[in-house]
Amino acid sequence: MHILALLNQDGGTLKTADLDWLSALIRDEFGVHGHEVSVEICPGSKIVSKIEDAAKRADFDVLLVGGGDGTVSAAVGALYDTETALAILPAGTMNLFARTLQIPLALELAVKALAGGTITAVDVATVNGKPFVHQFATGLHARMVRFRERIAYGSRVGKMWATTRAIALAFRRLPKVELVINVDGRTERLKCTAIAISNNLYGSGHLPFADNPKGGVLGVYICTERRLSRVAKLTLDIFTGKWRQNADLIVKSAKHVDLAHRGKPRSNRAVRDGELEVLDDLSKVELHPLSLNVLVPAEATYLDQAVVE
Repeated sequence: MHILALLNQDGGTLKTADLDWLSALIRDEFGVHGHEVSVEICPGSKIVSKIEDAAKRADFDVLLVGGGDGTVSAAVGALYDTETALAILPAGTMNLFARTLQIPLALELAVKALAGGTITAVDVATVNGKPFVHQFATGLHARMVRFRERIAYGSRVGKMWATTRAIALAFRRLPKVELVINVDGRTERLKCTAIAISNNLYGSGHLPFADNPKGGVLGVYICTERRLSRVAKLTLDIFTGKWRQNADLIVKSAKHVDLAHRGKPRSNRAVRDGELEVLDDLSKVELHPLSLNVLVPAEATYLDQAVVE
């Protein structure tokens, strides 16, 4: 295979990594398996345009991106529904999609696992045509991200601390989002504290990420509870993977979800793969089975799992 590796020198843990060593490791490990590799180191300000330009090329089989969740999201948007495969070198804070794909989080182990890996197709969700691989949400999550964006941080640890502070600020006044939601043809009106839709159902016992990227369904998570103590308990249960046991979370699975919203303001009231966006009057969320090719470790347990019909 021909691999193009784009490393975001300002992304996540790559800020402090020895990128010359990492570049050599990528060339050596992939070379051992008979692959040809080109490595380019890019400033964060140019990584998105580099990814978009690379997606138009036809001279490589795999685009390997190294950086944080923003870099991964940009690559998914560029490669979704194309023949080119995506490989992820996890260097972000949470690395949720990399966890779903069972890519080791340590850079050296990730390179070795990917070099001996295999290409497979996984699901992607879209909201109004824009792809996401983790989650689309509004309500409390969007409020948390808005507060976090106002707090300066310069490292992975700093971002984690900023997130903790943002959660505390967001809980001072819980949001109320009024929606009309249609889940696979069934419509109801809701007043939500939070609602999230995930690309495949989250697994249990860990951070909120899917265990099977080929599951074939959207996960829908709704909280209508207004009591602060219970919402705080639910938030903790989500982060620790105990959400299935919490009675304050309504969970559904679906192929299509429409969210109709008429409230104001709309700017920065939605979050798609961690990035703030406008909450449109109508958000149409759909699952697209097996629409993204990815390079993953050969021992990934989901490779032989059947797709849910």
